[in-house]
Amino acid sequence: MISKKMSDRINEQINREMFSAYLYMAMSARMTEAGYKGVGKWLMVQYHEEMFHAMKLYGYLQDQGATIDLKAIAVPAFKETGIKELVQHVLEHEKGVTKSINEIMAQAIEEKDYATQGLAQWYVNEQVEEEKNDMEILQNIELIGGSAQGLFLLNIELGKRELDVATDFTKIS
Repeated sequence: MISKKMSDRINEQINREMFSAYLYMAMSARMTEAGYKGVGKWLMVQYHEEMFHAMKLYGYLQDQGATIDLKAIAVPAFKETGIKELVQHVLEHEKGVTKSINEIMAQAIEEKDYATQGLAQWYVNEQVEEEKNDMEILQNIELIGGSAQGLFLLNIELGKRELDVATDFTKIS
């Protein structure tokens, strides 16, 4: 069993993951409307990953016998319309998620909650990958120098991304 304090913190993280999904869905719509369907697809895969992250936490709380306490999801706000600025926003958002995951890990260590430490380590590793992917996209944008042809090819490349997480949340282990 986990502490009420830890349960509350994980419930808060569920909300943050759901907000991330909502943000990426909104960004996907914006990019698709602007003609960047590949970028839109990449962001929709991000949406699904964030939902997976939320549901993994949800399942963990249920497995621990903790209460699920869902809160309202804030409306995502962003102004970016260009790929570079949008990916910079994504990277900054993910850095905030990393900070939040690190706080869960710190609390789990403080409470000597080894089960939650194991779960949190999965998220720590995931955040390293998330930030790395965003930085690589930004590096590619720098390499192409904002050229129309380069952005066209980047759009195609990002559109090749495939979903590799469960979307049937009853099968998350």
